[in-house]
Amino acid sequence: MDTELARTFLTVVASGNFITAAERLHVSQSTISSRIHTLEDQLGCTLFVRNKAGATLTAAGRQFQRHASTLVRTVEQARHDVGLPKGFSGTLVVGGRIGLWEEFLLLWLPRMQEANPLISIRAESALEPELMQGLVEGRLDIGVMYTPQSRPGLKVELLMEEQLVLVSTKPRSEPEPQDGYVYVDWGPEFYARHSAVFPNFAGPALTANIGWLGLQHVLANGGSGYFPHRIVEPLLKARRLHLVAGGPKFSMPAYVVHSLDQPDDHVQSAIAIMRDLAAEQTRRMIEMPVRATRKRR
Repeated sequence: MDTELARTFLTVVASGNFITAAERLHVSQSTISSRIHTLEDQLGCTLFVRNKAGATLTAAGRQFQRHASTLVRTVEQARHDVGLPKGFSGTLVVGGRIGLWEEFLLLWLPRMQEANPLISIRAESALEPELMQGLVEGRLDIGVMYTPQSRPGLKVELLMEEQLVLVSTKPRSEPEPQDGYVYVDWGPEFYARHSAVFPNFAGPALTANIGWLGLQHVLANGGSGYFPHRIVEPLLKARRLHLVAGGPKFSMPAYVVHSLDQPDDHVQSAIAIMRDLAAEQTRRMIEMPVRATRKRR
């Protein structure tokens, strides 16, 4: 079977519809339809039910997804194995949001290398749609993200609860967004809660879909915005940023996503190290207010 057909099938699964799949693969929608039709002819069954909501897998489609993922993953694994650096016994491909690489996955990386010195690691950064597609296709072994989608064959596990805090380059007590406020798009749930808390907010002069970009702008030009506490903690200690008194805090869960039938020991080791690191960071965030209270006393 042509792996291009399997990749197209998996892209439709990850996208949820033919239009988005065509955009991701940079082909026309008719090309996607033709490929799926060819695949259905080869298999002798219908893989998708198309309706206004998008493309939904049939029972046969759900069964084929596992085989398509195995096919694509086998090809990718062969490519990695052929190009495997000398002295290594295996590879691991990990993708994550930029914000989760900061102060988390970058701390995980040396621990993983120390625990698994014979594993070659490929680190990638992307937004959720690209990460989910990579997982569905089998190009990624592990994805770490904020807003995963439920997909057959993938397991989604809560990793930690991020706390988004309002910080500013100048000390102030007014919690309402002011001039210089940068709105970071942390996802639809954040948007809904942000709108509920700040109903009179007319809209930002600058919006960023990546936290790192918004934070660098604030540090360079002044202003404020919502960022994960673990990322801004060193900047708060250095007094380059200040917590806005009375600023509402938002909880944002982070997840680790991986294949359900992933037998590799180094994948399980990688996830276990992530869990341990997440638990450490959670404990530190809980203990910080306690230490601060003792200092004031």
